Amino acid sequence: MENVVIPDAAAGFFAGKSVLVTGHTGFKGGWLAAWLKMLGARVAGIALPPDTQPNLYGAAAIGERMATTFGDIRDPAAIAAVFAECKPGIVIHAAAQALVRRSYRDPAGTYATNVMGTVNVLEAARQTESVRAVVIVTSDKCYENHGGSRAYTESDCMGGHDPYSSSKGAAELVAAAYRRSFFAGPGAAAVASARAGNVIGGGDWAEDRLVPDIVRGIIADTPVVIRRPESVRPWQHVLEPVGGYLVLAQRLYEQGQPFAEAWNFGPRAADAVAVTRVAHELTARWGKGQLVVHRDPSAPHEAAALRLDCDKARDRLGWTPALTLDQAIEWTVDWYRAYHDDPRSAAAITTTQIQRYTGIANA
Repeated sequence: MENVVIPDAAAGFFAGKSVLVTGHTGFKGGWLAAWLKMLGARVAGIALPPDTQPNLYGAAAIGERMATTFGDIRDPAAIAAVFAECKPGIVIHAAAQALVRRSYRDPAGTYATNVMGTVNVLEAARQTESVRAVVIVTSDKCYENHGGSRAYTESDCMGGHDPYSSSKGAAELVAAAYRRSFFAGPGAAAVASARAGNVIGGGDWAEDRLVPDIVRGIIADTPVVIRRPESVRPWQHVLEPVGGYLVLAQRLYEQGQPFAEAWNFGPRAADAVAVTRVAHELTARWGKGQLVVHRDPSAPHEAAALRLDCDKARDRLGWTPALTLDQAIEWTVDWYRAYHDDPRSAAAITTTQIQRYTGIANA
């Protein structure tokens, strides 16, 4: 299949279209909203207020030139009201409780957000005539992980050892059931799910994540504890899966049911590497940082290895990762260093990196 052009303003598809993004106050949702605004979309968002300080939403002025509702996706009335107000043609559901370790502390809240929140979004979508395309963002951790080195494909079983991972597997089952039950008839919206790898990039300040933890340690000049140095993850810059979501949303909108399936968006096979490599390369790029390995045998379970097979997205969507892991780390450090030097630069560097990525992906 021919290469797909990653969406840019010149292509014009998103210009003037009403797009609803859930979770736009978060890391991945913030980058998504920023890109959509650059494409000329009429963007609306519903999310909880940011729960970190600082945060991408405030630093990069994500809320400017879009309609924001601070609300909880666990509240079906709040979701329905936003759908009724903005009448979206495209919905990208990125809101989630996204942290594995937090899910051990609050399993009920994690399931309520990630499972019933997805139900509420799909329920509102099926009651809204304007909706033509829905992308449900889940996670690479939705798969039943048996260990080993084999990369997971979209046909592999859903599962998950911990509450977060299993909640994402359950969200996938919800999306599939709604797709078959309510979105399969003539004229129905097309519903797909998207499973991305471990994303890195500027503007993430979440707890218990490798890159934010390292950045905080560098800024504070304190050691950073690495809990699982040998764990292998599919690392990628945040713009890689976000670009995939946009390509998928366009295909769903234009061609419908043939693309209403599950999709993996991960890095090249060579970029599924151990935590320790990413940590050392990030501190080397910055030029400082202290790393301390501390293996805690009583720590909650996390998978030792996780890899994604993205042949389907390559063959049918024409989507391939544009950045190497080294570039992803370089862009991530560049963003945080720019912000550290001048917090007012966040919006500009976010825009610059989206433009730069578009140019590389479409070269």
